[in-house]
Amino acid sequence: MDSEIIEEENHSIRILLKGTDRASVNALRRTMIADTPKMAIHRIRFTQSTTEEDGVIWESVGPISDEIVSHRLAMIPIPSEGAEFHLPEECPECADLVESQRGCPTCEIIYRCTVKGEPEGRAVKARDLEVLGDLKFSIPEEFQDITITKLYTGQLIDFIARAKKGHGRDHVKWQPVAGITFYARQHGVLNDKKAAKVLWKLGLTIKEKDFKNGRIEDIATVEQLKKDLLHVGPSTDHGREFADAITLEDVPGEYILQYESDGSMLPKTIFEDATAILSSRLDNISADLDIVL
Repeated sequence: MDSEIIEEENHSIRILLKGTDRASVNALRRTMIADTPKMAIHRIRFTQSTTEEDGVIWESVGPISDEIVSHRLAMIPIPSEGAEFHLPEECPECADLVESQRGCPTCEIIYRCTVKGEPEGRAVKARDLEVLGDLKFSIPEEFQDITITKLYTGQLIDFIARAKKGHGRDHVKWQPVAGITFYARQHGVLNDKKAAKVLWKLGLTIKEKDFKNGRIEDIATVEQLKKDLLHVGPSTDHGREFADAITLEDVPGEYILQYESDGSMLPKTIFEDATAILSSRLDNISADLDIVL
């Protein structure tokens, strides 16, 4: 399988895969969803307290339950670039401990949050999570405005949150991709120049000159052609006259994979990690088959 990045912008990416088939691309897609690990908050310890300051009684209560706060915290993107952290069950320091006792600087990131409410309301946001350790694991700036809860005078929240590496197959909070899909690459084919004039007369983006030797092969141009063809499809007033003047033809063995990252990792990193995981898994299967056969 050969790959080529067609487009990469912010947290979205489109990749052209060549020399493959649907089964292989789908295996890669499923690996990115379920088996590519990332960091996510998984354990939270809320401090329950009541104090009095300047005549105001402060209680660790809020408008939403701790369970909902925990869910919101779990979905905040935690920086996961690089291989700096081990999976807890593979951590050289923690692997031999029971699950409840695992957690060390090589497999866990710890955040602290202490916020008091205000008369007009104080929104507790992701920026209020203070990382205990290397500041590069602070919540990325673009996600710091994610609201966790809102507190008023007399209300406070105080907790310690722990993030660990996990897999999407165990919980969606460890799924690094969203909106992942793939489809066959296509070429546009001009079959009937006379009937195609119906499309040219609409004054849309694609023109007759865009077809070279009766075909359009450029990926971006084909994508625009698909949009233009919606105006002359079977369900339109021009459908019968246009018929199959221009058709789309699948390119054998070529597919376009597109998805967005949740912000914890670069889309390209997710792809590289997933291909390495899938390749290793297939090598293991091949080795097992060699032994059996």
